[in-house]
Amino acid sequence: MSQFENTPDRRDFWTFKWQKYAGQDVLPCWVADTEFRCAEPILHAMQKQTEYGNFGYSLPAQHKPANDAVVRWLKDKHDWAIEADWIVWTPGVVPAFNVAIKAYCEAGDKVLIQTPNYPPLLAAPGLNGTERVPIPTKLEADRWTIDLEELEKQAADPKCKLMILCNPMNPVGSVMTESEISRIAQICERNDVLLCSDEIHCDLILEEGVSHIPAGRVNALTERSITLMAASKTFNIAGLGTSFAIIPNATLRRQFTQGAAGIVPWANVMGLVATAAAFTECDDWLTEQIAYLRGNRDYLVERINAIDGLKVVSADATFLAWIDASGLGVEDVLKWCESKGVGPSPGRDFGEPDYFRINFGCSRAMLTEILDRLSA
Repeated sequence: MSQFENTPDRRDFWTFKWQKYAGQDVLPCWVADTEFRCAEPILHAMQKQTEYGNFGYSLPAQHKPANDAVVRWLKDKHDWAIEADWIVWTPGVVPAFNVAIKAYCEAGDKVLIQTPNYPPLLAAPGLNGTERVPIPTKLEADRWTIDLEELEKQAADPKCKLMILCNPMNPVGSVMTESEISRIAQICERNDVLLCSDEIHCDLILEEGVSHIPAGRVNALTERSITLMAASKTFNIAGLGTSFAIIPNATLRRQFTQGAAGIVPWANVMGLVATAAAFTECDDWLTEQIAYLRGNRDYLVERINAIDGLKVVSADATFLAWIDASGLGVEDVLKWCESKGVGPSPGRDFGEPDYFRINFGCSRAMLTEILDRLSA
């Protein structure tokens, strides 16, 4: 049996995903964490830290194992040679892109956001006194892609100071191609727009032959980008609240740090320990997980597209499926799912009420039960 089939029961551990439907016969498949047990090297590293017995302050910039691990991971997995001092640790990607708006925009400025997108990213401009400018995502030849013509048009507005990109895209699962990233870089450079790129799912590429291009690795973006990454989605350690920004430009890095000062706490020591282990000792575990998730994705696509009223496109990346339920003809898509005993993320939270998002980062047995319920 695959190690990814033998998942721990999370119902009695105050898990966010499972608490939503506690006491109800509804299988949760909404928030973006997986059901999988962490890789053993991560657990061993955390146990070692616990046995040490002291949880005093650890400054992330001084945590050499974590910083060395990030440098190693980006070079090995993404062909990106970075300097350790480009790393700015944050307690999550969501605080980081909110800090980016605070650091680089003034009240009344505009922020370019692709849509649909996950709720915290959609909310960020408004929370920081700026205006969200939606850039639609469109379906072309069974692949979701950003509307680059609309981006070109909107970026020309001098009030647009920042674009927050989500790549791989959540919820649609596409990975930006080299030509797409190059075009985005050209648009940003021509219009003096900074790019903050949320790449938290970049190590979960399921489609063979597809590769991720970090924003900061692109020459035209190196000096105008903030690349956000984490081990959290890939290795199921999101609850440890640890991520990092890669900011090559020293001025942008200083502005970002100043924007976070006094508000954003340090990444915690257990998250640093887990990240160090994940990025140095878990390559084989990740390879196995990718294969397992690819099988789940293919199975889900086959099953969903056999259900009257539902359609889904096979995603390049992530453990999330963006499902078109417009063919159902129902008033409330979430209620329809819940009536079947399934609890996905409602599309209305992403800006598309006729869709829902299923998290397939679970055992095949659990996924089969979810799909059986939706098919009934």
